[in-house]
Amino acid sequence: MTGSARARYAAFRKTQPRSPRLTRQMVTTRGLEFAVYTTPPVADATPLVCVNGGMIYSHSLLWPALAPLATGRQLVLYDLRGRGLSQAAPGQRQSRIEFDAGDLPALREALGLTRWDVLGHSWGGGIAMLAAARDPLGVRRLVLVDAVGSNGGWIDGLHDAALARLDGRHRVLLESLDPRLLHDDNPQTHSEYSRAIYPAWFADPDLGAAFAPPIEKSQSGASAASLLRREGYDWRDDARRVAATTLLVHGAQDILSPDLARATAALIPRSRLAIIEGAGHMPFWEQPAEFFEHVGGFLEGRDLGS
Repeated sequence: MTGSARARYAAFRKTQPRSPRLTRQMVTTRGLEFAVYTTPPVADATPLVCVNGGMIYSHSLLWPALAPLATGRQLVLYDLRGRGLSQAAPGQRQSRIEFDAGDLPALREALGLTRWDVLGHSWGGGIAMLAAARDPLGVRRLVLVDAVGSNGGWIDGLHDAALARLDGRHRVLLESLDPRLLHDDNPQTHSEYSRAIYPAWFADPDLGAAFAPPIEKSQSGASAASLLRREGYDWRDDARRVAATTLLVHGAQDILSPDLARATAALIPRSRLAIIEGAGHMPFWEQPAEFFEHVGGFLEGRDLGS
């Protein structure tokens, strides 16, 4: 794995302490057992819950990627219902992203937390925003990292945007897959497509070619994702109801256009936007120093007030 993005990341990691060990516990709420992972508590700091994207994946997409944030606060990660080690609800094929959003306030209460900060990445940004709109007293600050748009108008153009980013065998592989197949909730199809499109999420092609997501085949995640693709969605009214002070961070070279973040920022009453140049969908890997300065400063109240 070579290239400037790797060099930046390696240099940044040398400045950071070793990632803390996660402690796992099973937490029961809404009739389901959730796998919850926490770093050590930090006195007088609001905990931060992190919601991964990908719809079919576990918390591992964000760990240890977000470990630098644990120096200033306790991190809480968890597996969404029916993903990773969390229990699936009966009737998995009726799964909806709104069910995932409803789990967040319930988990906060089950963990005995009055208030926390919430960070969501990609589809997890949609879950985080929906949850914040429903839990105004429970969410102090909200961070949306390369989040999906506040409505589903971006979905149809994503495949072509990804193809334009790729070449060689990566382009051939993605060209062989019809995104319309994702209207069906076959977990195998969603897993294969997620792995094929993954290199396109990076601005640096060398870094994109070096990474691959784990093989996951969650029925809950595939069913929720296929419903969003078939029927679309519109969360603009939810965005307007977000009371938490909000930071939207977006890679300038993400195939998920930064214009989506601009549009969402215009809807959320107390929000600011940070566009990170030289980064795609994973700015915490491609531009880590800038990413963690933005997010860490925001959570510590160094901008937009306390």
